[in-house]
Amino acid sequence: MSLHKSKVSVIGLGYIGLPTAAVLASVGHDVVGVDVSQRVVDVVNRGEVHIVEPDLDGLVRGAVIAGRLRAVTQVEPSDTFIIAVPTPFKNANQPDLAYVEAAACAIAPQLREGNLVILESTSPVGTTEKLATWLARERPDLRFPCRSDSSVSVTAANVSLAYCPERVLPGSIVLELVRNDRVIGGLTPACTERAVQLYASFVRGQCVKTDARTAEMTKLTENAFRDVNIAFANELSVICDQLGINVWNLIGLANRHPRVNILNPGPGVGGHCIAVDPWFIVDSAPEAARLIRTARQVNDDKPHWVVAKIEQAASAAQARTGRGVTIACLGLAFKANIDDLRESPSLEIVKQVVARQLAQRVLVVEPYIDELPTGLVGRSEVELTDTGQALRDADVVVLLVDHSQFMSVDRSSLADKVVIDTRGSWR
Repeated sequence: MSLHKSKVSVIGLGYIGLPTAAVLASVGHDVVGVDVSQRVVDVVNRGEVHIVEPDLDGLVRGAVIAGRLRAVTQVEPSDTFIIAVPTPFKNANQPDLAYVEAAACAIAPQLREGNLVILESTSPVGTTEKLATWLARERPDLRFPCRSDSSVSVTAANVSLAYCPERVLPGSIVLELVRNDRVIGGLTPACTERAVQLYASFVRGQCVKTDARTAEMTKLTENAFRDVNIAFANELSVICDQLGINVWNLIGLANRHPRVNILNPGPGVGGHCIAVDPWFIVDSAPEAARLIRTARQVNDDKPHWVVAKIEQAASAAQARTGRGVTIACLGLAFKANIDDLRESPSLEIVKQVVARQLAQRVLVVEPYIDELPTGLVGRSEVELTDTGQALRDADVVVLLVDHSQFMSVDRSSLADKVVIDTRGSWR
């Protein structure tokens, strides 16, 4: 069977799975997207998308119309299975691999000799080996390259397993899926080669070969590096606030050094990757991962610091006006110009403002959603509104996300407001 006519099943049609499925279909593969949500399946089969991501809608629509992409709720037999399901953490920041194991159990009945299974979900080191064990448990009639039964040699395996993490930027996912280098690690060199053949069909960057454990750690390392650097900026912002120094000016001056490149601070760190993945390293090596653990704690603490600043501003506004305070919170997403609320510090800040009853009214502006998320919906004091009304009615304005439409706000409209700019975008 030629490469461009292979059948690929993508398990999980979220922020990574759906773009991956659409890109695979665009280069000629017969792609079946699998999701537990009937709503998501129906949306995709109409040639539409359920997430905000530039260029994705046209890519999905074209693939569906061409008959190369369809969505189902039950796994079908395929040549390749790509798992792109969530890997959150449980209590005490321990990795939760329940979705990956569930995907393995769903795939197992449809496996046949010669299949390739690829895990893309960001995972702790050793997860691909666990995946092989789970599949072997469900299908003892097949031979996998990693079995708890040591009598099965890797050379006798007839199903290939590999790990290939995504490394894309929300807002540029479609472009980066094609352009970026990919790190691909199989449980054996033969597994690696099989996976490289698939990714080479659409990746214009380099497909870099390694083993599964190194590939898993590569993804975690990339995100932990970002987290540590953001933590430095966030800690610096807290220090500068105490010392009466404008942190944005300070960073601009420090970055004039040819070997200094400090990132911009913000209200915390969000998204499914940077806010989660470093904990996987800490869980794997708790005694050694001291810097990574501290960086995570610094970034997790930043939303609480922002809430304290909001509380101070609300108290001052109430003392000045003698009435109940209205707080406008601009943005809920974890970064600009997307609708992704996963692990968003902005959402956590708004929830704390509401829970602590810091205002009589809380006006939320998030241009990329149509309804308030769980935790805010049903609260009479919370209203999802537009930027104009929020700025007219608010006593305190909190910029949490630097969405493009917030950057065009007339600064004169903020003259009589208490402004808390967590992004430094209005400075």
